[in-house]
Amino acid sequence: MSVLSRAAAPPATDEVAGVVAALLTNLDHAPPARLPTADEPSAPDIPDTSETPAPEPVSAPLGDMTGAAVPFRLLGPRGLGAPFVPRPPAPDDDPPDGAAAHGGGGTGQAGPVIAQADALPVVPDPGPEGTDEPSDLPGIRRFPQGPTGFGTTSLRPTLSRTTVSRTDSDGDGQGRPASRRDIPALYCPPPVRDDPLLAEAVNEGITLWAQSIGLYEGRLDELRKADFGRLIMLAHPDCDDPDRLLAAAKCAVSEWSVDDYYCEEDADDRAPDGTPSSAEAELGPRLELAAAAIDPVHLPAAYQAQLECALEADPILRAFRTSFEHLSHYATPAQLARLRTEIAGWFIALGAEAGWRTAGRMPPVWEYLTNRQPHSFLPCMAPIDAVGGYELSAPEYTDPRVRRVVTTAALAAQMVNDLYSMAREDLSGGREFNLPTVLAAEEDCPRREAVRRTAEIHDELMHRFEREAAPLAAAGSPELRRFLGGLWAWQGGNRAWHADSRRYHDKG
Repeated sequence: MSVLSRAAAPPATDEVAGVVAALLTNLDHAPPARLPTADEPSAPDIPDTSETPAPEPVSAPLGDMTGAAVPFRLLGPRGLGAPFVPRPPAPDDDPPDGAAAHGGGGTGQAGPVIAQADALPVVPDPGPEGTDEPSDLPGIRRFPQGPTGFGTTSLRPTLSRTTVSRTDSDGDGQGRPASRRDIPALYCPPPVRDDPLLAEAVNEGITLWAQSIGLYEGRLDELRKADFGRLIMLAHPDCDDPDRLLAAAKCAVSEWSVDDYYCEEDADDRAPDGTPSSAEAELGPRLELAAAAIDPVHLPAAYQAQLECALEADPILRAFRTSFEHLSHYATPAQLARLRTEIAGWFIALGAEAGWRTAGRMPPVWEYLTNRQPHSFLPCMAPIDAVGGYELSAPEYTDPRVRRVVTTAALAAQMVNDLYSMAREDLSGGREFNLPTVLAAEEDCPRREAVRRTAEIHDELMHRFEREAAPLAAAGSPELRRFLGGLWAWQGGNRAWHADSRRYHDKG
């Protein structure tokens, strides 16, 4: 289901949509908004770097930007299925014990995150899965407010325990009322900042750019409703420059528009040269031209002109060209090459998904997740440093240990997208794939259980990222530390955007 089709589809109001909304809006299980760091310069699984002293920890770069306080109710509940979720107390209510650690307070906003962290004691990490076993990474700064790990939400004080007036029609079939204690909370940080004016400035830039190149012609209102400027603002909290954020937003919208123009059932059934064909047959050739738009091809003169005509005739190709040109004002050639590589992997994954659709085949879970590693927010995350105004070196970005945590972060962010897309993609006539759907097919389980299993997989990935990124950040360069912190911040921004985006629900 396309980006803009999701924005225009009728609201989904089934019970599972309520579960998904609760997953995204419940912060009971949220870790700190900033990536916890290790007190020690190295950890057992990091080579000894004693000969080269580790750099002194830098001040948290995200803390110097606008909106240092985390808005208490940034995550709603206002999203898909929100009518099924118990409402938290009003801002002037006395917060329950532990609420302040998650951004609560009588004013409705948290104090500065750094100040909160400094005010809390360092406690042992309960381990990646929320067990009683201590972490194997000594010195990790963690601030749990009670039992942590998937399934422990019911053991912790929450904002509300009231029963929802709905039945568990997709659970055990007994029609028993469901309560919030039945809904596990995702292990995902809150966003670092919320700046609606900055988001609106980026949205305005996206709309003007799309209009100038003929992208989403006749559907610009739907593009604006998708609120991509808000996503980029939330996901890059170490940048308050609207033009830098707009450069990243243009690249992201160019990538997402591929789905709308090339992968939908109503995609153009003509070949790039105008001859009759089919959308399925032409996906590969179109992606090949998209690659040429971001990695210029140099043909003999007589044929270069024909290629140029093809590149200028397609709004998607114009979008890729102009977005890369804009980003080049801020990114180095190496950073642009990194982005091209991530996009190329994503193009391969798009071809694989098209193969499933053509064959009418539901992939097994392992194959689906393999596809979703490159077919994720990985291309959007690649320019985190370029947007932030620094450069992570190629040796560090390509280090296998760093690559593992980067791809883990991308896959975890994609699981949030899968959860929130599910109810909308049910309207696509079986053309869409998401992890709950694939899990339900493979394990022959109810959809609600598939949502729970997806949340478990998301949490496993987030715990792995946190466990492995912290020592890398401590032992690596200041740039690596900042980049890994940017990946953590992306998770919180991504979740907040999905919880409140018109891409998935109507606000009225």
